[in-house]
Amino acid sequence: MRFRSALLIATVGICPLCAADTAISAASIKARTATLASDEFEGRAPGSAGEDKTIAYLEREFRALGLKPGNPDGTFVQAVPMVGIATTMRTMFAAGGTTLMPQPITEYVARTRRAEARIDLAHTEVVFCGYGVVAPEYRWDDFKGVDVRGKTIVVLVNDPPQTDPKNPGQLDPAVFKGKAMTYYGRWDYKYEQAARFGAAACIIVHETGPAGYPFAVLGSRWAQEEFDLRQPPGAEPPVGVQGWIALDFARRLFSAAGQDYDQLKAAANHRSFRPVTLATHASFVVENKLRDVTSRNVIARLEGADAARRAEHVVYTAHWDHLGRDPKRTGDQIFNGAFDNATGTAALVEIAAGLAARRPAPRRSILFLAVTGEERGLLGAKYYAEHPLHPLERTLANLNMDRIQVFGPSRDLEIIGHGNSTIDDLATAILARSGRVVVPDTMPEKGYFYRSDHFEFAKQGVPAFYSKFGKEIIGRPAGYGAQLDEDYTTNDYHKVSDEMKPNWDFSGALEDVKFLIELGATIADGDKWPEWKPGNEFKTKRDAMLKARK
Repeated sequence: MRFRSALLIATVGICPLCAADTAISAASIKARTATLASDEFEGRAPGSAGEDKTIAYLEREFRALGLKPGNPDGTFVQAVPMVGIATTMRTMFAAGGTTLMPQPITEYVARTRRAEARIDLAHTEVVFCGYGVVAPEYRWDDFKGVDVRGKTIVVLVNDPPQTDPKNPGQLDPAVFKGKAMTYYGRWDYKYEQAARFGAAACIIVHETGPAGYPFAVLGSRWAQEEFDLRQPPGAEPPVGVQGWIALDFARRLFSAAGQDYDQLKAAANHRSFRPVTLATHASFVVENKLRDVTSRNVIARLEGADAARRAEHVVYTAHWDHLGRDPKRTGDQIFNGAFDNATGTAALVEIAAGLAARRPAPRRSILFLAVTGEERGLLGAKYYAEHPLHPLERTLANLNMDRIQVFGPSRDLEIIGHGNSTIDDLATAILARSGRVVVPDTMPEKGYFYRSDHFEFAKQGVPAFYSKFGKEIIGRPAGYGAQLDEDYTTNDYHKVSDEMKPNWDFSGALEDVKFLIELGATIADGDKWPEWKPGNEFKTKRDAMLKARK
């Protein structure tokens, strides 16, 4: 008995994560996913009965694990003040003596983030502003020589693609990061820029390749009630109308205005491009139903074992929300969001279970943050990052989950934004110990680094890590995982069909959860804080934050 006890102590000493491994399972991740993705949770929309059920479920799970409330006020929630905006919009383009009225949902989607009951924008002049980008570091200005105040601007999606002069078949990595999308390519940047220049409306031309998803994805989300954070008095208002038009409609609109869309798009790929005023006027009548909504982030805390370090934190995040229920639909009305992001939320709870069972506990404290409003523009993460419950200057890192592996165990793990921080180096070493490899972004042109909750932490300077499920599935033929991912994007992403599938294999989810547990524990126990690598766009802010702390 003494020998067996000594062996047990020695084993735990060598493998502090062994206890964590016994506390988690693929079956548990699957069960949590099934619960969150069930019809009972009504698609988990903010401000709905589905939110109430989700918050109650997460709080119950965290309590059962013995975790402490993550809010210093003694609760497991952070109130996130929002405004709900249900918009009815009438849109008309008058071009060359022709009136064009795009077909809602199939050709055109639009909304407003202004909390106003009615917005009238009559006969606004339409200006084509290329990619809508002002990037001094690349000597790029798509607004040169034009005043767009009170006008409607039409812009292209993604970054201006620049050919590498040394390799004509590739994009220049020195300009807009080559193949990778920068924040300049994101739709939210383009709307922000339109507001900054005083435009009345901003319409983006959708193309499936550069956008990263088909036009139908926009219809499933933008036809519903929209949410935004409640703006404080005096805040700069967002652009009046934010919209998208389908490519075929854009070509008809430009043609009616006496222009060739493809020729203007080609011209917009050059620094010399100057905005083009179209012989077109756009009119919008916007009527809104408004309601104040207090949504909630859920936050639990595992206290660190080291009294001198427990005020420092590692933060895990996953968004609990999805698109809710659409009563206007016939048939299935519930956007269950099984993959996106019931899986990630289930993984967050499973990681909490593993770390809560770990002996010894991590030196630093761990926060488990399930955020609201990701599908509405990263709202919950944005609110936390701007109103942190624990100081960001004492936050070592953010580890984010948005869709976890369901295709089976994979040899690889994809790191979105690979090379941004030293967390990637830790991840590579940890994966190597189990015979796995890191894969950098396989589709950097889609800008995934700017599309999930970790981005809001990064914007505030906190080193952020976002991994995506691998596609080299063990025991499956080449291309199996990539094909399933493509099928999901085409057929299920942001659709009512995103439900639990009978062929999902959560054994790969378990392996990724084990990796994320070890990554977070390594950071929490480490002597050196993660850092942004030289040249990273967020490094300056982080360095200034840590300097001010000292």
